[in-house]
Amino acid sequence: MTHPLLDLPPLTADRFASIERRVAALLRTGHDVVVMQGEALLPLEGCIRGAAGPGTTALNVITGPYGQTFGDWLRDCGATVVDLAVPFHTAVTAEQVGEALAAHPEIDFVSLVHAEAATGNTNPVAEIGEVVRAHGALFYLDAVASVGAEPLLTDAWGVDLCVIGAQKAMGGPAGVSAVSVSPRAWERFAANPNAPRRSYLSLLDWKQRWIDGGRRALPHAPAQLEMLALEAALERIEAEGAEAVMARHARAAAATRAGALALGGGLEPFVHEARDAAPVATTLRVPAAADASRLVARALAADPALPLIAGGGALAKEMIRVNHYGPDATEDAVQASLAALGAALAEDGAAVDLAAAKAAVTAARHAG
Repeated sequence: MTHPLLDLPPLTADRFASIERRVAALLRTGHDVVVMQGEALLPLEGCIRGAAGPGTTALNVITGPYGQTFGDWLRDCGATVVDLAVPFHTAVTAEQVGEALAAHPEIDFVSLVHAEAATGNTNPVAEIGEVVRAHGALFYLDAVASVGAEPLLTDAWGVDLCVIGAQKAMGGPAGVSAVSVSPRAWERFAANPNAPRRSYLSLLDWKQRWIDGGRRALPHAPAQLEMLALEAALERIEAEGAEAVMARHARAAAATRAGALALGGGLEPFVHEARDAAPVATTLRVPAAADASRLVARALAADPALPLIAGGGALAKEMIRVNHYGPDATEDAVQASLAALGAALAEDGAAVDLAAAKAAVTAARHAG
């Protein structure tokens, strides 16, 4: 008995390469793009291990948990790491990055997360890229949460290593990811004796066996279902238009923030300034007497499909995240999420105004 998801013809090298070209167009890059067969942590770690070693001095910008992870990887590679940490309720500035670079002229690698979905902030990559480019350091960017939700101009911003995943704003699968690699980054990898080789983490293997060979023979069997899902996600973005997709996410973010403020019940935006808030997810701080995990569990009991999650780790009791990305970047998803949170808060005796929240969401959504 045939099955449409199991009995598929092999994915050809030409089709794999065509998907990479479409990713490159989305990233606005003329650099090499490699689609990797795993969740985005694969190229994120592969890039750091390929570029960093005992002779590296890295500026690691920390605006959330992924920045902390990158610092751990860099130190594990033997790099000297200068951490630039800012409160998670804000964003880093180009001025802060510039000051760190001036204080440590030996820095030759800068790692940054574009949007931290876990904390709900986003960083001004265009301005930071200008500062990093003037300094001459290699620029590594985690754009997993930002791609599709906000502008991402890889080449114009001077990004040497831009890593994306498809599972958030692109509305695609979690099991496949991609990275654009500049010529400078390839040179860094090739000159690094500690760069992974003959390894699943090795981008150099992809270059030597795939790119340098003219993309005619894949180095291993592709993750076919994930590749087809990535292709479908790209097709959907192309059909809607990248600008329209980004506008939809921006409207959802504005509507969520406005609706939460109007709802009351002690909810407050975790990211203080709207300009620092990521369009992919809105994080909310719950009242001191409340428990975010319990509120989310109660809301999800009423509707398990809601895009709600409690904060991770130490933030589990105080933060709620509304994940308005991909197919959930809609007014309906925002309205349903806030209504469920309002009902959960009301059960705890909090004073909420569901009608005001609904009106604020509609007004903000259409104002954008």
